Amino acid sequence: MNNLLIFFALPVATIILAIVLQTIIKRPILVAAFFFAIYLIVTFAAFTSAFLVNTIIYTILAYIAAAFTKFITNVIRDEQDNNNNCNNNTNNNNNNTNTAAANDAINNLTNLLNTTNSSNCGCRCRRR
Repeated sequence: MNNLLIFFALPVATIILAIVLQTIIKRPILVAAFFFAIYLIVTFAAFTSAFLVNTIIYTILAYIAAAFTKFITNVIRDEQDNNNNCNNNTNNNNNNTNTAAANDAINNLTNLLNTTNSSNCGCRCRRR
């Protein structure tokens, strides 16, 4: 039973909780530090000092899970930002063609700017 706890339950719980904490804290190194602190207390309270190796392994596992979660959320957010930028540029181009004839010079300049921006629709801009 003890081996099942050490080799299955604790690693799976570490991965799941690291994903949850990463979405809340948004800092993989803090998630790993949190797990190291918890497992360090558990090491000396419930196990022997031999469990310290497992503590380091679980901390690395928590960091990897948090970093992977951060990477995936950044990719998803970038794709949503790129889709929103493409939709906004399309809407701006459609709105500019429906303006009054008296503002032709302003519309031509605005259309030129929108055309320039729409060429960058696929850029991978990141907000931090």
